[in-house]
Amino acid sequence: MNKPPKEIKSFLKPEQFKLYSLIWNRFMASQMKPAELEQTSFDIAASTPTPSVLRASGSVIKFPGFMALYTETQEDADDDDAALLPALNEGAVLELKDIESKQHFTQPPPRYTEASLVKALEEKGIGRPSTYAAIMSTIVDREYVQKDQGRFSPTELGGVVNDFLVASFPELLDVSFTANMEDKLDKIEAGRNKWVKVIKDFYKPFDKDLKTVTKSKDKVKPEDIETEEVCDKCGKSMVIRWGRHGRFYACSGYPECKNTKPLEGEKQAPVEEATDEKCEKCGSPMVIKSGRFGRFMACSNYPDCKTTKAIPTGIKCPEDGGHIVQRRTKRGKTFWSCSNYPKCKFATWSSPINEQCPQCGAKYLVVKFKKDGGSYKACENKECKYKEDIKPSDE
Repeated sequence: MNKPPKEIKSFLKPEQFKLYSLIWNRFMASQMKPAELEQTSFDIAASTPTPSVLRASGSVIKFPGFMALYTETQEDADDDDAALLPALNEGAVLELKDIESKQHFTQPPPRYTEASLVKALEEKGIGRPSTYAAIMSTIVDREYVQKDQGRFSPTELGGVVNDFLVASFPELLDVSFTANMEDKLDKIEAGRNKWVKVIKDFYKPFDKDLKTVTKSKDKVKPEDIETEEVCDKCGKSMVIRWGRHGRFYACSGYPECKNTKPLEGEKQAPVEEATDEKCEKCGSPMVIKSGRFGRFMACSNYPDCKTTKAIPTGIKCPEDGGHIVQRRTKRGKTFWSCSNYPKCKFATWSSPINEQCPQCGAKYLVVKFKKDGGSYKACENKECKYKEDIKPSDE
């Protein structure tokens, strides 16, 4: 407190001075009294060129308090009523300096920023400071919202999911639900409520609604949009349909005609890769697809045949002779294991390569990484010490 920014400015770089000033001013402002603002509207009578009344609305500072030292920017405040008016007395004569004619339309409330959304969550008692970051990342990662100039706007998928949840779980999606639940939990902590009853009162209706929704065969997705586009295979009209990768053209004659075309400006589904392998159930060619847990092999006759399997590496399992395949954990971490799992429990975190160990004759080697960023080949046989650096040109 005894080192105001001006006294130490000569010892700081410009960016350090700005940061120190911000911290010092905010701390000092937090110790000062609140500002007193008065919501005011001025009706100003004008006699020329024609008798009329002009109105100005905003706030008048009655006592500056902490605002004498620190005020938030308009973007941070996110308050439409933050316009400050001068202090005027009733009956005062004003001099018109300038007047401009503009047409205004009613504007919707501004979109949420991260700061204003957190503020709204706090006011409604939803979530906790430890969960706010996860909430922000979840709605963006799942593409329920998109960011435009720092503000959230709902996507088409977000609107559909929101409507579905509100219709299916109205009580759970009510903003007062969390606050009421917190109150009940506080009473449990204070010994004024039984936790079994609280959980039972919540879970019974929730379980009933959840089972009803689970049994429903309706998919949560936007409705198809009719177009004048004609299918080049069957001649029927094409519709714009929603898929996991966004909108695309699809034939309205589906499932008889499965013709699809990409829609300009939308993300495209990963291209399927053909393979020489045949489906062990129906004999159709197998193709390589991409899913939430990575690439995998699937029958090209889907959805009639739903056979899938991991992509083989071409390396035999050292324990039972099965194929070593690449897999992913639920958290997205890659590992390699035997295709005969769960009969064979062989697994490794290191990427195997189809090379025989020159020292002990093991059927394969693995790639490992150094702390400095380099990599090397090694044998997984604990009794064998074989290691060989991998040159960048070999990687």
